[in-house]
Amino acid sequence: MINSIILFAPPPGQDPGASMISTLIMFAAIFMIMYFLMIRPQQKRAKEREKMLGDLKKGDKVIMSSGIYGTISSIDERTVVVQVADNVKIKFEKSAVAAVLKD
Repeated sequence: MINSIILFAPPPGQDPGASMISTLIMFAAIFMIMYFLMIRPQQKRAKEREKMLGDLKKGDKVIMSSGIYGTISSIDERTVVVQVADNVKIKFEKSAVAAVLKD
């Protein structure tokens, strides 16, 4: 037990606060790397998705999360009605829209 405590002690003549500062700098660097590689891109994708869902309009060709292709025939605040064939319309939650197809 005492040997493990001695291993974590700073070398003689060195300020114990210096090793703590370097540890804090390392944790800050790891946090920044995680933020820029994982958190920020996810937030950007979420914003783009919210913008896409907000810009939906009647006549847009869409792909639903279930893989169904269709055209929006009506839209309200929470749902969209998608026409998938002649006289075949299906009502979905707005969040089920996976992508808007470009013409």
